[in-house]
Amino acid sequence: MSKGNTTKMTDELYAYVLAHNPPVDAVQRELIRTTWERFPDSAMMQSAEEQGPLLAFLVRLTGARHVVEVGTFTGFSALAMAQALPQDGRLIACDVSQEWTAYGREAWAAAGVADRIELRIAPALDTLRAMPEEPHIDLAYLDADKGNYLAYWEELVPRLRQGGMIVSDNVLYGGAVVDPAATGDGAAIKEFNAHVAADRRTESVMLPVSDGITLSRKR
Repeated sequence: MSKGNTTKMTDELYAYVLAHNPPVDAVQRELIRTTWERFPDSAMMQSAEEQGPLLAFLVRLTGARHVVEVGTFTGFSALAMAQALPQDGRLIACDVSQEWTAYGREAWAAAGVADRIELRIAPALDTLRAMPEEPHIDLAYLDADKGNYLAYWEELVPRLRQGGMIVSDNVLYGGAVVDPAATGDGAAIKEFNAHVAADRRTESVMLPVSDGITLSRKR
């Protein structure tokens, strides 16, 4: 059996990775800084810096024009994806907080992509269930309350076009997924991961990026 985790992610190696990825731009950098400054107790909910270029890459790779984000927080990931969309592309951002997303609105406007993003402030399940039922979503980014991941998945997969992709964040949940006694969100993510791995409607690969992401392509 091949062992692939021989390279440990030190702070120095993480800085090296960031230095060899596409850099975040000035608007993205300011939004990251502002998020940590204004919401220090919640800022870990922001997608990791390396995830911005990755999400933008996936938007371009899939040729996405219709993107759905479940969980927007202060808008960094939505910004990165919207910047990668073509001018006629649209991103629906689902969140429940006017306060957090206000910072995203400012950044989206500053980056010139506000017209590509439609922010819907409501429970995300309500937003998803109000969408057309036929397959039309090119890419979805799932990064919201962990207890509802399975419910979000079941609303997204039927609406995903063939070859479309769901990117699920926090699938390692700080290592809780290997704890037999995991409870709460850790247990919810374990259940979600098992469900995704067994779902024959998609093919999925889990990657140790940040807190873990799973890329799922609809068959």
